[in-house]
Amino acid sequence: MLAASDNSCSFLPPGPLKLGTHEVHVWQVSCEPMTPHIHILQQTLSTDERKQAERFYFQEHRKRYIVTRGLLRLILGRYLDIEPSQLEFCYNPYGKPALAKAFGGERLQFNLSHSDKIILYAIAYCRKVGIDIEHIGVDLADEQIAERFFSPREVAELRGLPVIMQKEAFFSCWTRKEAYIKARGEGLSLSLDQFDVSVVPEEPTALLSVNGDPQEALRWSLKELNPGPGYVATLAVEGHDWQVKYWRMPSQKTKYT
Repeated sequence: MLAASDNSCSFLPPGPLKLGTHEVHVWQVSCEPMTPHIHILQQTLSTDERKQAERFYFQEHRKRYIVTRGLLRLILGRYLDIEPSQLEFCYNPYGKPALAKAFGGERLQFNLSHSDKIILYAIAYCRKVGIDIEHIGVDLADEQIAERFFSPREVAELRGLPVIMQKEAFFSCWTRKEAYIKARGEGLSLSLDQFDVSVVPEEPTALLSVNGDPQEALRWSLKELNPGPGYVATLAVEGHDWQVKYWRMPSQKTKYT
């Protein structure tokens, strides 16, 4: 059975991994280099996860699911020094996954997002975390979509930007809103137009206000990430006393930001 420290997982840094209380670890994975490791990653999945993988009609989507879920297990297994296949997950009423209580679900928090060829994972200790990545090439940056999902303030700021800047600003706004929603873990019960995030590129990345709760924005910090050309990503974290440690796989380069 595949262990969390198995040498065949050499694309991961040597474990176990340590996560400080004032750190948030972000893992960036390029899907294509992971394809040769599909058989390793599939071994870590539960019976239910393997059945879920088989439900995907397209092979590309099936492989991406196996890579995304298998790597999540391997990464969490390294932090907990537990065999990845033994990990168990639970889900809140809105479908957000978490580690089962027996595996430290209330302490080791995580979130993930994928778009096109890149997967991002965020891991934090005793603080809520959300992450979102979008490929700018996706045909999503539409004025009608902005008017439907963005707040009036965000729509006005977006329209006020030069046309050449609007597409990237749209995706920056979108990922900031999605990262916060995912960190809250309440799904779309919190409407996207009921809170404001920064939109103008020169402004700091931030949650500005939440309707009905003047103090809510003060609880959170947002950070823009740089996954690479053609992508926009945002990390939302509860609190302000933290720094990011960024892993890129399979190159294993680490940086602090």
